[in-house]
Amino acid sequence: MILCLFALFCLGCGLWKKVPLYDAFSAGAREGLQTAVQVLPALLCMLAALQALDESGLTAAVERLMGPVMEKMGVPSALLPLMLLRPLSGAGALAALEQVMENCGPDSRESLLAGVMVGSSETVFYTVAVYLAAARVKHTGYIIPCALLACLAGYVGALVFCP
Repeated sequence: MILCLFALFCLGCGLWKKVPLYDAFSAGAREGLQTAVQVLPALLCMLAALQALDESGLTAAVERLMGPVMEKMGVPSALLPLMLLRPLSGAGALAALEQVMENCGPDSRESLLAGVMVGSSETVFYTVAVYLAAARVKHTGYIIPCALLACLAGYVGALVFCP
């Protein structure tokens, strides 16, 4: 209902300002397709790298190494796969969230923490790949570290503020 009202509002504004709506729509669609074509190689490379990491067993090895350290810091080990996957893959993080909820129960502290972590963090490398491919930014040395720090802040916030 709200979407229909918004569409009617936009249509009315376009007619009132005498904007050629069809031309504006087709130009926007053309730009969207061009952006998708520019972004596709970066996305394919990122997906291939994620698959290679998973198939190589590197993520499982990192989980085994970091698990005891995270437990001593007060982070449940059930959250480690989610914390490792979230910056890389949104779908992988949602699968890890589902696993936490199945294994620990939907009302457990681990599930609450996992939900807050997923909601307060971003798929850093996916987002950066899309924006950099679309914008063709050359100076990117600070973007990924800052984005990872923001993701870490979401994790720490979940651990500090969730009971």
